[in-house]
Amino acid sequence: MTMGSLAADSGVTRQTIHNLFGTKSAVLDALFDVIAIDGGMEKMREIMTQPSPQAMLQGYVDVFSRFWASNRLLIRRIHGIGAIDPEFGAVIQARNQRRFTAALRVAGRIGERENLEEKAAALAALTSFEFFDAVTESLPDEQRVARIILEMARKLFAISPK
Repeated sequence: MTMGSLAADSGVTRQTIHNLFGTKSAVLDALFDVIAIDGGMEKMREIMTQPSPQAMLQGYVDVFSRFWASNRLLIRRIHGIGAIDPEFGAVIQARNQRRFTAALRVAGRIGERENLEEKAAALAALTSFEFFDAVTESLPDEQRVARIILEMARKLFAISPK
C-alpha cells in the first residue's frame, strides 16, 4: 500500500490523502480505528472503569476475543502485511503496546504488585491475535476459545471463577 495507490483507488489525488492524513501511518491508524470500532473495541472504556477486578479481567478478555473473532481473516492479513511492511508493522506494534498498557491496568486493579509487568505481559500475550488465532485453528469454536483464555487469565492471577 502506497499513498499513490490509495489515492488512485480512492479516486482522489495523492495530495488530498496527504492533506487529510499526512502520513501512511496516520491512514493506517484511521483504518485500524474503524476496524476497532466495528469490532466492539469501544467497550474497553467501560471495562476499564469496572469496580470489580474480576469483571474488569473478564471484560478485557471478552472484548479482545470478540474483536479477534469479528474479522479473523482480515486481521490475519493485516498482521501478515505488518510482517513485511515496516510502517504497517509499526502501527500494529503501537496497537499491541496499547493492549499491554491496558493489561498493566487490569493487573494493577487486580492488586498485583509482585511481577506486575511480567503478569501484564502474559495477559497481553494471552489476548493477542496470534494466540487467539492459533488456538482457534485447533478448536474452531471461538466462544470456547474465549472461555479457555479467560480461564488461563484467571489462573495467571489466581482468581477463581464466580
